[in-house]
Amino acid sequence: MKKFLTISSTALAAAIALAGCSAGTDSGSMPGMDHGGSSAGPTGTSAATSATLGGAEYNSADATFARMMAPHHVQAVDMSNMLLAKQDIDPRASALATKIKAAQAPEIEKMTGWLAAWNEPAAMSGMSAMTGTMSDDEMSKLDAAQGAEAAKLYLSQMVNHHEGAVEMAKTEVTEGRNADAVALAKSIVSAQESEIKEMHDLLTAL
Repeated sequence: MKKFLTISSTALAAAIALAGCSAGTDSGSMPGMDHGGSSAGPTGTSAATSATLGGAEYNSADATFARMMAPHHVQAVDMSNMLLAKQDIDPRASALATKIKAAQAPEIEKMTGWLAAWNEPAAMSGMSAMTGTMSDDEMSKLDAAQGAEAAKLYLSQMVNHHEGAVEMAKTEVTEGRNADAVALAKSIVSAQESEIKEMHDLLTAL
């Protein structure tokens, strides 16, 4: 098995463990970001309504945001770890990878913690429903790349990855109910839009 697959499964297993592995709900394919009329959790709330569980008000948009953004972040951390393990990487690219890893790892724990508190299904391992995620082939290419080629590939892939995260976060800002989740989404939009600009500038410089 490829190194990146091992990292991904281990990291996501830890995230799911933090979420308490859910409460016996169906673990089929991950829902998309279309929340219209979808069930949110044990109370059957929709995006238009909300539930209060454990003192935290939330709706299905909040649950979907956490369930999808957590594994999205896991892949970004995996990509950053992959780059940081390589030799002869431009220090500016390495510094950015370190910053992304440091920001997103604690956010994974935060979101899986919310899912556990809300008694919602934990984050899933499937990535196909999430905008901007890398395919296995794209991850393999990053794994194999070296030096300047690896830095450029990481940056171009991470731009796409960040754009997907920003899209999901903006949906949460518009449709979410939980104040903490909406605040995190706003923070993701601000931080990652800034990093997208930084990556474009760095790609031009390399």
